[in-house]
Formats: sequence, C-alpha cells, structure tokens
Amino acid sequence: MALKRGMYLVVGLCSLLLGLIGIAVPLLPTVPFVLLAAFCFARSNQRLHNWLMTHPWFADALQDWDRERAIRKGLKKKAYIATSVSFLVSIAIVPLIWVKVMLACMLTGLLLYLRRIPELDD
Repeated sequence: MALKRGMYLVVGLCSLLLGLIGIAVPLLPTVPFVLLAAFCFARSNQRLHNWLMTHPWFADALQDWDRERAIRKGLKKKAYIATSVSFLVSIAIVPLIWVKVMLACMLTGLLLYLRRIPELDD
C-alpha cells in the first residue's frame, strides 16, 4: 500500500513538473500533465491535492473538469490559440518535410480532440 502511494506521488510530482515546463515549451502539453498530477495526488498526498485544486493558476479548470468533465469557452479558446501558435512556429522552423507533416497531423488531431471536449459558459 505504501509503495503504491509512493509511486502515485512520484508520478504526480513528475507530471506536475512536466506540466509547469509545458507552460513555456511548445509541443509539451500542460493540461494533461496537470490533470494527471491531480489524479495521482488524490491517491497519494491529500495536502498536495488540496494545494493543486486551490492553486490560482489551475483551480478553476481542475474544478470544472472534476465536476463537469468540461472546460470554459475562454480557456478552450486559449488552448486553441496556444496550441496552434506553438505547433505552427515549430512547423516553420523545422527543416525536414516529414517532421512538418507529422507536426501538422499532430496539430490536427489535438485540435479535433479539443473540439470534442464539452464547453461551459464563461
């Protein structure tokens, strides 16, 4: 039991770190890593879970996701813009055609996935 909680804690901390890095690094998603961190902290460390669920940067989105399995329209619009800009910059600077095509496919898939997520009014 303690080993399982420890593994959840390690995965949650690593996930949160990747999510924080993803705020600044294109192509590294933030939201899935923060959601994974919240999931792991709920199973390993209540103090960290409470901190994450009340953190000013993440609280609203995490609570919306927890209650409704949906995100607010404004946040969804920001996700569209940030995702598109980061992928398009990457596509512009990568010299290899096959990588450009792969990035374009990934962008398309991610935008289609975002489109399927239910919306809440702001």
